[in-house]
Amino acid sequence: MATDPIRTPAAGPADAPPVLRARGVGKVFGGVQALQGVDLDVAEGEVVVVIGPSGSGKSTLVRCIDQLEQIDAGSIELDGELLGFRVDRGGVLRRLPTRRTAAQRRRMGMVFQSFNLFAHLTVARNVWEAPVRALGVPAPEARERARELLERVGLGHKADAYPSQLSGGQQQRVAIARAMAMRPRLMLFDEPTSALDPELVGEVLGVMKSLAQERMTMIVVTHELQFAREVADRVVFMDAGTVVEQGPPDQVFGRPATERLQTFLHRFSAAP
Repeated sequence: MATDPIRTPAAGPADAPPVLRARGVGKVFGGVQALQGVDLDVAEGEVVVVIGPSGSGKSTLVRCIDQLEQIDAGSIELDGELLGFRVDRGGVLRRLPTRRTAAQRRRMGMVFQSFNLFAHLTVARNVWEAPVRALGVPAPEARERARELLERVGLGHKADAYPSQLSGGQQQRVAIARAMAMRPRLMLFDEPTSALDPELVGEVLGVMKSLAQERMTMIVVTHELQFAREVADRVVFMDAGTVVEQGPPDQVFGRPATERLQTFLHRFSAAP
């Protein structure tokens, strides 16, 4: 397995409570079971890369974690706090009001396939606006943080540009900086390079690798298997809404235990 010499093993669940804990998560869309009893723990500083064929439930899982979709079964906790629900005095689960759910979501950063930048705002303002409005960060402090983050993703010189003046790769790097500006506990990436031209993929993956080196806790849904080999602490293979197999990259890619994973890797390697 190719590894980055800067990285060290992430602390496992035995060392500390996991940052994220999902148990028995289920989700149904129009009678189709998109997720079926998914269990997942993510430790402090761990990079978990989720792979699998299209329609396997990967994106649905991270959208449920970010509460963009409401789960139909199971539970998800962030630092021990139940997401999306509360338990009343009778022990019955009640959905949280929208405002409380939004507050929980602010503790996670989400980077989508599409960039979702505000076209009428400058790059810098795209980054600093949310901390001011949602977190009450003083504007000068938020602007300085935005400047630092744009430098970090290699776009300090584009602070006064507008999204339409950037390439797709640059826009996605701004989207990452915008998510980081909220100082998230957990970063979620939903196929962040799938909408990019091939020559732009590397610049986005490079930023993600730097976050991994800094021990940012991350869940990454991607088809970039080489990225998974090099960066992941753990690779999770999903199919038909379930976690079929998971483990270190050298195990998952080098010694797949299930026929479903073997078939997926063979098809992927055979693709043009």
